[in-house]
Amino acid sequence: MSGPLYVPVLPVRAHAVAAIKGLAPGIRDRVAPVWTLPIIVGEDAGQLEVAVDKELRRIASVHKYTAAWLDAPYAALDEAPYGHLLPFYWSHAALRPVTDRALPPSHQAVAMECAGEGGGGLGIRIRLPGGGNDELAERTRALLARVDPDVAVDLLLDLHTVLRIHPDAAKEALRALDMLVPLAVWRTIALMAGGFPDEVDRVLDRDRGEAERADWDTWHELRASRRSYAQFVRYGDYGILAARNLARSADDTDRSPYGLLRYTTERTFLLATFWAEKREETGATREAARWITGFPDFRGSGASTGDRLYEQCARTTDAKGTCKGGTPWGTSST
Repeated sequence: MSGPLYVPVLPVRAHAVAAIKGLAPGIRDRVAPVWTLPIIVGEDAGQLEVAVDKELRRIASVHKYTAAWLDAPYAALDEAPYGHLLPFYWSHAALRPVTDRALPPSHQAVAMECAGEGGGGLGIRIRLPGGGNDELAERTRALLARVDPDVAVDLLLDLHTVLRIHPDAAKEALRALDMLVPLAVWRTIALMAGGFPDEVDRVLDRDRGEAERADWDTWHELRASRRSYAQFVRYGDYGILAARNLARSADDTDRSPYGLLRYTTERTFLLATFWAEKREETGATREAARWITGFPDFRGSGASTGDRLYEQCARTTDAKGTCKGGTPWGTSST
């Protein structure tokens, strides 16, 4: 088994694409995202096609020389524009198709065909919890039986939300992997989980807070097991996004009047909220950025685009070079 060292689960959004594009080449070579195409809406068929193609072009342009997975669980592959756009990108770009045992057979068939044509392999995303143990193994085995033997397969085990209130997440992952690993010669095995809190207010104290990274601890617990495959399991997370937000429409304009700066340290998420009327830069934003950059675990401006933006925001006294216009996307320290 082989594969990247880090498998982030990302929505196909401009800020996430910019973050991956901004990684240093040596780091980017070790990262292979699972891009998830969110629900996209358009006023008519023509506008929908333009919107979908725009999002797919974003990630295709970043992955000219590095591979990634592209999952489209909300797309109807028997309808336009998905029916012709996704097969094109799956077959002609470095974007490996992803399918799921729970998706319609028609979706699975298109993903399998594109995996054969593109030559990059096929991602099998298994979402937990969902179904009993017997059902998990049986349906995955049936799915794999339809895959061309010459197509490389990757196991993407997705725990979705993993918080402190789910202390048995690692045990659940091990039970699933015990059944799934023997079913195929997997090129990559990745464990993906979202540890960012669903309800930010619960961890805030005077607009500041820290949340433990249960996703990171879950992966370490799995790696510490005595399973023969444990050392090959790659780490994946949802970064500084709540896992439940992955499907949100790409044009979702339901914004809160409060801004939220988020940062991932080795063991925790840092969260700083502030009033952000009209989404413009304020002294409160800079104060929140200074709080984050003051932590010993802050990695410095050279670590990523997000780190650089936070540092600029903390130091500036005017609008130039600040966090104005959005919140940087942050990766986990792995």
